[in-house]
Amino acid sequence: MTALKNDRFLRALLKQPVDVTPIWMMRQAGRYLPEYRATRAKAGDFVSLMKNPELACEVTIQPLDRYPQLDAAILFSDILTIPDAMGQGLYFETGEGPRFKKVISSLADIEALPVTDAEKDLGYVMDAVRTIRRELNGRVPLIGFSGSPWTLATYMVEGGSSKDFRKSKAMLYDNPQAMHALLDKLAQSVTAYLNGQILAGAQAVQIFDSWGGALSAAAYQEFSLAYMKKIVDGLIREHDGRRVPVILFTKGGGLWLESLADSGAEALGLDWTCDIGSARARVGAKVALQGNMDPAVLYAKPEAIRAEVARILAAYGAGSGHVFNLGHGITPEVDPAHAGAFFEAVHELSAQYHR
Repeated sequence: MTALKNDRFLRALLKQPVDVTPIWMMRQAGRYLPEYRATRAKAGDFVSLMKNPELACEVTIQPLDRYPQLDAAILFSDILTIPDAMGQGLYFETGEGPRFKKVISSLADIEALPVTDAEKDLGYVMDAVRTIRRELNGRVPLIGFSGSPWTLATYMVEGGSSKDFRKSKAMLYDNPQAMHALLDKLAQSVTAYLNGQILAGAQAVQIFDSWGGALSAAAYQEFSLAYMKKIVDGLIREHDGRRVPVILFTKGGGLWLESLADSGAEALGLDWTCDIGSARARVGAKVALQGNMDPAVLYAKPEAIRAEVARILAAYGAGSGHVFNLGHGITPEVDPAHAGAFFEAVHELSAQYHR
């Protein structure tokens, strides 16, 4: 594999010295970019784009070509690839988001699900990772990712997105045996999937626990965090002569940072409801922190974006262990010039904290 020309993202995740705070952005390859919209139109629809390794590579690299400040690329894919490979039949309804043709409603449904094989069942993702690594040619590291078992389970039980997770939570409380059986299969599948991405060339991996914050404190520990810990324990941690850092991101998980810091992951993603300085004080030197600007700040003028970047950098303070990011994904209506102002501000204003 080609030597990395810019490894500050990986260094920050391992709390090693860096010259400036590294930056990448959740959903950085996406609908706010006109070049992405053009490629998606060429593909026909989102699923066709995601399942075409060459086009997935193209949209992964588009933001890097536009914004030279970016310190990492993230694989263009979707968290719902695993349920799709399990036979749930993923499709997207215009204005409604993801939907599944099959819905999980019983222990019998769960027992019929296969544990996925990364190369056999999700080979298009592994091919995309290999293609992106080749085309990046060492520019920046590549991040692989998956949804968390709990987050994937909610989509499979609800049949798509949900505001209240009533079916998932009813199963969790009425039939915990069934929910644990589903989460266990998903944890096995996610572990194999992330290890497949690492072997194909991903240099760091992130687990997106998008809906862990919808759980009670006790249910979060038992039905979300326990399975993420199981995945972390099963991941390949050294590959290609380097440590492969793991980032856990629970949206709404600020109450449970101490437990997350004991998970074995190198870094925690923070949403914007959590003060990063307080978070750093709570977790100490155990983990690096990633985040955590409110994505809506990008609707504001560049001066306001710059002021918010300065505030977050000051809250984190001096030293390594901070990867700048949004507290969730960039939204489609953001002006691409505002994203550029965001990236420039992070590198320019953070140098003083690394002297």
